[in-house]
Amino acid sequence: MLRNLLSIYPQTSKFWKIITSWGIGFLMVLSLGLPSQAHWADLAVADIQVKAQDVAINLTIPTGLLEQFDDDRSKQLSEAEITKHQPELQKFLAEKIRLKVAGEKPDESQVKIGTATDLPSNLNVTPGTHSSLLLTYHWPQPINQLQMNYDLFVPGVNTARCLVQVSRGNQLDNLVLTPSNNNVALIDAPLGQKIISFIGLGIEHIWTGYDHILFLISLLMLGGELRYILKVVTAFSLSHTFTLTLAALNIVSFPSRWVEIIIALSIAYIAAENIWRKEAKARWQLAFGFGLIHGLGFSSALQELELPRTNLLTSLASFSVGIEIGQFAIILGVYAALWFLRKSKWDLKIRQLISAGVIVMSLIWFWERAFIG
Repeated sequence: MLRNLLSIYPQTSKFWKIITSWGIGFLMVLSLGLPSQAHWADLAVADIQVKAQDVAINLTIPTGLLEQFDDDRSKQLSEAEITKHQPELQKFLAEKIRLKVAGEKPDESQVKIGTATDLPSNLNVTPGTHSSLLLTYHWPQPINQLQMNYDLFVPGVNTARCLVQVSRGNQLDNLVLTPSNNNVALIDAPLGQKIISFIGLGIEHIWTGYDHILFLISLLMLGGELRYILKVVTAFSLSHTFTLTLAALNIVSFPSRWVEIIIALSIAYIAAENIWRKEAKARWQLAFGFGLIHGLGFSSALQELELPRTNLLTSLASFSVGIEIGQFAIILGVYAALWFLRKSKWDLKIRQLISAGVIVMSLIWFWERAFIG
């Protein structure tokens, strides 16, 4: 009996190797616990209106940053809670948000904190995660230069940021604040400040866009000569930049849900190809075609900012540069890893294992986006 079982094992070993590879791949991607896109749990939005001697900030932030004032633990500050904790809120926010006009602080006796009307329409959060406050400041002198130091970020989260929109008369401007870039001029902001702000947003968007990262990894998995890999990457960059620009300029528009569904399927297809194909021939055409869809996905970050037309091109160009910088860093890492992997006798098995894991993860994203989200 034992001999008979042993005699059929060689015939079934290939089957079990496949099952094992897919099983390990499934566990591998689940252990990563990576979301398919940023869900804005760490995002704040500040709509700042500057008048002659007054500044009003409609501030929407994760309620967890104000949990000591959330008496009923509803994860949203009520008007009664804001009124009750007015002195403590003023002290807390004065330490976290510091405004100065020509070096002078606002008149503290006229700093008020109230309830803002609604969550901003461009803030993609579920109810009960964020609270909106209306902060008003007054200076005895006219406001010509306004500096802000903002330090109200979710601690320990490298994607935490605050999207700032500043309006002064007919002038409208946008900035992106991060823990490392939180001291900014709000009036006549230097061009370099805006460029660095959006380059950082582009880098962050690609590095936290785990679906885009898996697509890049899958795209390069078959390897090839460096010249051909550059051709593939260039095709992807050109196509996603093209549709990113069209979407940001509101020339084309597609339902974001369908874009995200197709992105998930594109990852699954490329990863599946990595299992049955042995060479990367004609992959640059696929990279170009799928890049058109991924560009629409990249545009979501800029569309949520609702950028004014006055500085749209600068912001768009800076954001695109940031995406390319982040993408280049990922590609370098993947290329180096594959180069070392090809020296191993386990090269093919490891690449198939990774591809199997990517397929599983992308199909999970597809299910979430098509039937749950």
